[in-house]
Amino acid sequence: MKKLALTAALVLAASPSLAISRYNPMSMTCQSARAAIHNQGAVIFRWTSPRGLPLYDRYVRNSRYCDANEYAEWKNIPTRDDRSCPVLNCQSIDNLDGMFFIPNHSL
Repeated sequence: MKKLALTAALVLAASPSLAISRYNPMSMTCQSARAAIHNQGAVIFRWTSPRGLPLYDRYVRNSRYCDANEYAEWKNIPTRDDRSCPVLNCQSIDNLDGMFFIPNHSL
């Protein structure tokens, strides 16, 4: 039994981490922020608002990285070189207000 527990612990420790990467977009250019999203599929950006409040959210490459009841929609975030860098963010399908189709945006 001890061997089984030790083997399971070693397998879990050796498996790759599924944690999502976190970045500060204010230290990145718009191009590098978009590249990080594209390369990893999904990232979390965290920065401080002009009023001093912490802001963060998850940004994705396309709708495949969203939950089943969400889709990827364009949102602008601040970066070091651009105050309105366009990236994709998951939004609820309920926000579509009766649209016939779900947008299929991709970064």
